[in-house]
Amino acid sequence: MEGFKLSEIPRLVIALIIVLIVGGIGSAATYPQIPFWYVNVIKPTWAPPNWLFGVVWTILYILMGTSLFMVWRKGLETKEAKIALVVFAVQLGLNLLWSLVFFGLHSILGGLVIIILMWLAILVNIILFYRISKWAGLILLPYIVWVTIATYLNYSIYLLN
Repeated sequence: MEGFKLSEIPRLVIALIIVLIVGGIGSAATYPQIPFWYVNVIKPTWAPPNWLFGVVWTILYILMGTSLFMVWRKGLETKEAKIALVVFAVQLGLNLLWSLVFFGLHSILGGLVIIILMWLAILVNIILFYRISKWAGLILLPYIVWVTIATYLNYSIYLLN
C-alpha cells in the first residue's frame, strides 16, 4: 500500500476485525448446516467442494477489510466517502443475511433473492471505492467473481430442488 505508515496499523486491524466478525457470524450459521442440511441438497455436478468455501471466503474477507481500510485512510469527511461506506455496509449486511437465510432458514429462493441484491451492491461498492482508491476497488474484483459463481450455484440449487 502506497505510503503506508505504522501509525495506520490500528485502523487496518479495526477494518479487518469488522469484516471478519461479520464473516464469523455468517460461518456460525453456515457450518453446522453443511453436514446435515446442505449435504442433502441436490447440487450441480460442477459445485465446488465444501472445503473450498471456507478458504475462499477467508481470503475474500481479508481483501474486503483491506479495501475498507484503503478508503478509510483516505478520509471519511467527503460525501463520496460516506456514501461508499454505507454501500460497503449494505453489501456486507447482505452477505451476512444470505448465510442466515440460505443456511439458517434453509430458504434457497430467499437466498437467491438476497445474493442477487448482494451482487448489485458489490458492483456499486467496487465502483464507489475505485473512485476513492483504485486499489480499494480493484481488490474487490475477486469478491464479485466469487459471488457471481455463488449466485449461479444458488440459482442451480433452486432449480434442482
